[in-house]
Amino acid sequence: MVSSIAFVGSVAGSAATHLASSASSWTSSDVAVAAARPAAAAAASNRRRACPVMVAMQPKEAGEIPSGLKYLPEDAQERALKASGKFEKLKIEKDGSAMWTEIHELAALLKAGETKWEDLDVDDMDMRLKWAGLFHRRKRTPGRFMMRLKVPNGILNSSQLRFLADCISPYGADGCADITTRMNIQLRGIVTEDAAAICDGLYDIGLTSFQAGMDSVRNMVGSPIAGIDPHEMVDTRALCTELNDMITNFRKGNPELTNLPRKFNICVSGSRDDFAHTHINDIGLVPMAAADGEIGFNVVVGGMFSIKRNVEAVPMDAWLTQAQVTPFCKALLEVFRDQGDRKVRQKTRLMYMIDQWGADGLRDRVAKQMGGVKLAPAVVPGPEYDTPWPRRDIQGVHAQKQEGLSWVGLNVPAGRLTADDFSTMADVADRYSGGEMRVTVEQNVIFPNVANDQVAALLAEPLVAKYPATPGPLAAGLVSCTGAQFCGIALIETKNRAMELVKVLESQLEIPLMVRMHWTGCPNSCAQVQVADIGLMGCPAKKDGKAVEGVKIFLGGSIGEGAELGEEVAKGIPADFEDLVPAMTKILVERFGATVRA
Repeated sequence: MVSSIAFVGSVAGSAATHLASSASSWTSSDVAVAAARPAAAAAASNRRRACPVMVAMQPKEAGEIPSGLKYLPEDAQERALKASGKFEKLKIEKDGSAMWTEIHELAALLKAGETKWEDLDVDDMDMRLKWAGLFHRRKRTPGRFMMRLKVPNGILNSSQLRFLADCISPYGADGCADITTRMNIQLRGIVTEDAAAICDGLYDIGLTSFQAGMDSVRNMVGSPIAGIDPHEMVDTRALCTELNDMITNFRKGNPELTNLPRKFNICVSGSRDDFAHTHINDIGLVPMAAADGEIGFNVVVGGMFSIKRNVEAVPMDAWLTQAQVTPFCKALLEVFRDQGDRKVRQKTRLMYMIDQWGADGLRDRVAKQMGGVKLAPAVVPGPEYDTPWPRRDIQGVHAQKQEGLSWVGLNVPAGRLTADDFSTMADVADRYSGGEMRVTVEQNVIFPNVANDQVAALLAEPLVAKYPATPGPLAAGLVSCTGAQFCGIALIETKNRAMELVKVLESQLEIPLMVRMHWTGCPNSCAQVQVADIGLMGCPAKKDGKAVEGVKIFLGGSIGEGAELGEEVAKGIPADFEDLVPAMTKILVERFGATVRA
């Protein structure tokens, strides 16, 4: 970043506008100061004045490199210092929040030709930039980043969609995006030179990427049909925004919550459908009416997927009013930060604290952290809960609670989007849904508030030919992680294989109902295979004596009320279609009533 900055590839549009405005006060002397590493870690005051995000949240004095120990109490500092893992040592050396400033300096150095990305500090590039939402894919796409955003409740407006299009359009085939299983967006192909400008631009349009990775809180998940659902108990939008503001200090970055023992997931469910998947979050807020009719939340805690352990959340025996939600979550995060174990990283998620203390013990500590408040016990569901509540499919056209309006849900197979898709979706949103579009945990999109007399016109849009409102029974339930195309951890390619397998199976079989099929490239289970009807997880396999890409198969996962995790039923199945198509056909015929087409 020198006197003015343009994206690589000379991007035009909103991204360049945001960039130019934030860079206007940068001079060549700024670059000279930044070039003196490690002095680049201490931003000059001129740099801080150039960026509204940096002005608003600067926890360190000029020249000071912040340590991850800063916001920990003494006993937590001792645990962190005794921990032998590389991540705790890395955070002690320099907190990830430092990158909210340093990303501007790194961009300046690269733009000025003072250095190359290969010469930048490896820990900064590959680890600490994750606190700014930037994930370097050194193995798959060296020099380029996946950029994870924070999109509370999955709600985007048309201006934001166009900005996202501008962000990835310069990168050609390298530039694309994914809808994630946390109602979020990940941008791909980003280079370091452009990252600072995108961070500033995101802030200007009401988004952020800060604290989207590493040991902080992930995107806030709520109901995809919040505020428009005829059956909702709680409109989750305001709570998701309020929680996101608390976690990120209103999107400016909050160093008090950057050094948790491990990542943390929170979701707010709005109806009995539990579109937010409370059972697989660290904090799941389940709407429930108290005896006087007030709608609050029963709390479940500890849900997680990992390489070592997959477990559902457990009841905490606490009921919160809506006003208590944010103070409760803040207090629980502080307890987790200050008292959580940091010794063995594979055992630092919240459930391991619950193993030690019990859910009641955790509850008591959180209540104390809240100032000694008395938390109400969980509300026992009334007799109406004796009648099952099947989880609704929200794809297609559905009447809203507002008379004369409908939402239209479109299927985005495996959640992959292009710059052109973002632009087209922005146009469709402006024409039909008041400039609003939502993304879902199933990696699909929803256009809300469509006038009933405009639904037919929306369904006739070219976008709907690509992303249908009435997909096939397998396409409708398809979810996939990024896979080996971009992720260095993945053991197999997922997205393209998943989409092609769906086409093959739907062409060969009559399938009477939607079957939720999830693909994940590794045991981290980013695509949540354990909640699927059929889950496929990448693993090693052998065929004809040779190592090949393979899958484990999980069956029996369910979502909504009474959700359960699926179980592994097979492993080492070669992932080529010669083996996989017969295996999947057998499952679909025997368990889901499919028949072979004549």
